[in-house]
Amino acid sequence: MKTVGFVGWRGMVGSVLLQRMQEENDFKNINPIFLSTSQPGKVGPIISGTIPTVLEDAYNIEILKSLNIIITCQGGEYTKKMFYTLRNSGWKGYWIDAASTLRMKDDTVIVLDPVNKHIIEKGINKGVNTFIGGNCTVSLMLMALGGLFVSNLIEWISVSTYQAASGSGANYMLELLRQMGALYSVVSKEINDSSVTPLCIEKKVTQFVRSKDFPIEFFNVPLAGSLIPWIDVDIGSGQSKEEWKAQEEANKILGFKRKILIDGTAVRIGSLRCHSQSFVIKLKQDISLVDIEEILLNHNQWVRVIPNNIKNTVHELTPTAVTGKLIIPVGRLRKLSLGNKYLSAFSIGDQLLWGAAEPLRRILKLLVS
Repeated sequence: MKTVGFVGWRGMVGSVLLQRMQEENDFKNINPIFLSTSQPGKVGPIISGTIPTVLEDAYNIEILKSLNIIITCQGGEYTKKMFYTLRNSGWKGYWIDAASTLRMKDDTVIVLDPVNKHIIEKGINKGVNTFIGGNCTVSLMLMALGGLFVSNLIEWISVSTYQAASGSGANYMLELLRQMGALYSVVSKEINDSSVTPLCIEKKVTQFVRSKDFPIEFFNVPLAGSLIPWIDVDIGSGQSKEEWKAQEEANKILGFKRKILIDGTAVRIGSLRCHSQSFVIKLKQDISLVDIEEILLNHNQWVRVIPNNIKNTVHELTPTAVTGKLIIPVGRLRKLSLGNKYLSAFSIGDQLLWGAAEPLRRILKLLVS
């Protein structure tokens, strides 16, 4: 039985990972060791009713070297500090990481097994021992549109992503909630006063949002009642790193040497969880919508094609409908007036599941078995 170390298991991705592993009864096949960067010696989590163990020091090289597999959701700084130190010490175990630090390295595989299991297995057989979870929106895009990608039907994609606050981390999601509460508090009396006009309420809200009293510790700008049309750092071309990842990571996951062109705009919106994406897709050939739906549905068991009508769309293609679920709905499918090779699509997925924790859980299970 392999000994597996867990680092960063308290965070949002780590918590979802442990939850999914317990739901799937994965812990029965491993010897889990829980480590901490801040609280070694404290009591660890209770897993499936077991007696909690003491947390090990996540910075202790000797402890890390004793593990067969390390799975970390601790973030890029931990990876930068410990990964190469551990490898240079002679450790040849499997490193599974949620952070982006190692994604584009030549000796790593980005894992999304419903899309690239053949590449993962080829990597294992060649001795690859570093497996990285992909960017959340990239993984969700490939889960949604995988059938079109693997059928070599896509010439290029323009995508706008609408990403939830929790994609930045727990502190950001909590700040959004604080912003929402602050907005309501400042006009709570006026909302129920019929003598106050909606424009007066809007004016008071806008003044408050622009004031120094509005909570913006983490986002640095308002998100509640607004949006932020920039995610991640500027790479120097006017494109953000989040937008750059779409093309580079997608093609690496797929193993395509001739890259499919993918570009667009990444936007942070005021939802708590789930990332949405709006696609304009240039197809290589004119295919009927019926055939497109069949291709999408046949790719993986989690895709759901949502009929392009008001009722189904507003009830099934929203963060409210998808949060906490593994399904990947794809809707708003139609040919654009640009021409019969131009396809519109809208998809949504829980970025803490298929966008983060689930690919890690599945590669761990594959390596263990």
